[in-house]
Amino acid sequence: MTNRRNFLKATGIGLAAAAVPGLANASRSVSEGKKGKFSFQLGVASYTLRKFSTEQALDMTLRCGVNRITFKSMHLPLDSGASTIKSTLALCKKKGVTLYGAGVITMKTKEDADQAFEYAKAAGLDMIIGVPRPPVLEYVEKLVKENDIKMAIHNHGPGDDFYPSAKSINDKIKNMDKRMGMCLDIGHTQRIDHDPTQDLKDYFDRIFDIHIKDVYPTEAHPEGTTCIMGRGNIELVKFLKTVIDLDYKGTLALEYEAESDAPLPGMMESFGYVKGILATM
Repeated sequence: MTNRRNFLKATGIGLAAAAVPGLANASRSVSEGKKGKFSFQLGVASYTLRKFSTEQALDMTLRCGVNRITFKSMHLPLDSGASTIKSTLALCKKKGVTLYGAGVITMKTKEDADQAFEYAKAAGLDMIIGVPRPPVLEYVEKLVKENDIKMAIHNHGPGDDFYPSAKSINDKIKNMDKRMGMCLDIGHTQRIDHDPTQDLKDYFDRIFDIHIKDVYPTEAHPEGTTCIMGRGNIELVKFLKTVIDLDYKGTLALEYEAESDAPLPGMMESFGYVKGILATM
């Protein structure tokens, strides 16, 4: 594992990277690096900002130098009417933030799935990050085909009876429509003592979205919790190098679950660390 302190000392970057124009460009859809262009984007999973209003969540995302977000239901409720969805989309456009997906949305029944897809369709989204229970998976696949909206199933690590790992997702969807895929949460992957980088390689063709984070303590542990990126146990340099090598074209969305009352400093340091790594590649 690359030692965080030595990495920051060697590069002279980190938290300051979020404020440096050249490094801030790493959040754009195509970013310049020493080895060429990156095809992926950086974003935020809005559960990070669950204690804040929709407008505050957008403003805080922009403060981090990124302009992509997925909304959890507290920022755009699942039962929103057309006028609420329209006004929320207008706010995103005004702020200059792209709403590219919704979730995580749990689907226990066909009715839950119907609601999720109607919601995504009304918001003009092309992806749902969700947890459809196994009995409704085939019905969800039917909705995916009918609406041409991708389903990215989210792994939740130890204690998840349905999708603890990327493998558990792949085992259930590998023979389904190619728009049935996953959102790889690297924190939950680490907590179940799997290697996020190996899972990225093994299931790359089915990975539509990635939740980036770090977890503490510094050894894989089921009770590990989110911490500022670079302070935990995930080998982030190796992971990001693999993201680049595989030419991932989706979004790396920060899901910073710590410090829910004041997440912005941790978010900014996390993005600074990631952008610092990217600036060396």
